[in-house]
Amino acid sequence: MLDGDRVYLREKCAVCGKCTETCYAGALIAAGKQMTVDEVMEVVLRDRIFYDFSSGGVTLSGGDPVVQHDFSRAILERCKAEKLHTAIETSANCHWNDLAALLPVTDMIMMDIKHIDSGMHRRATGIFNDLILNNAGRLAKTGKPVIIRVPVVPTVNDTPEEIRALAQFVHSLMSVQYLELLPFHRLGESKYHALGLDYRATDLETPTKEKMSELAAQVKEIGIEVRVA
Repeated sequence: MLDGDRVYLREKCAVCGKCTETCYAGALIAAGKQMTVDEVMEVVLRDRIFYDFSSGGVTLSGGDPVVQHDFSRAILERCKAEKLHTAIETSANCHWNDLAALLPVTDMIMMDIKHIDSGMHRRATGIFNDLILNNAGRLAKTGKPVIIRVPVVPTVNDTPEEIRALAQFVHSLMSVQYLELLPFHRLGESKYHALGLDYRATDLETPTKEKMSELAAQVKEIGIEVRVA
């Protein structure tokens, strides 16, 4: 209590979960839980009929499944044993060996590339993109089907010149199935507020359909199949 108000001191949180048990208003919740591989697979296999009907499968997303590559590998191995199609979504900002460990049991890779210019990439994300682009090149040489996904963010990478430069890089890669443009949205804003973080995109708006079509045209001119989400 501070001056009669309940104050949450995040820096003292030990992630024990006891506060969620005693919060009488139900305002605090645990937004996740630990699971074993067996527990995950029990959930996955509930939908087998849908996989069989749609020829779909299981995609590990996140976060980034490469961060927990041993756990991800175990799940993917079990999926392949059940003859399920497997895919991962990754930023590829990781050690190559960690990503490569997943490839033998992964049928398709969906990978983000946010900007070609390393300086711009760092200003937007906090890191340079050298490792990401290098891993993209190594991925393409494996022969695994790769889908490149580009979140289009106003003031970050939404000019025709920026998308064209990115498309030219993608054109140099082998085994890329297509490039997908994903318009920026603000669905994550509430999570930032819940975590007490500054949401820097408050003033940004979702690109219009006309804007997305203009950018897609740049990709088509390079000779790459493009899709707009």
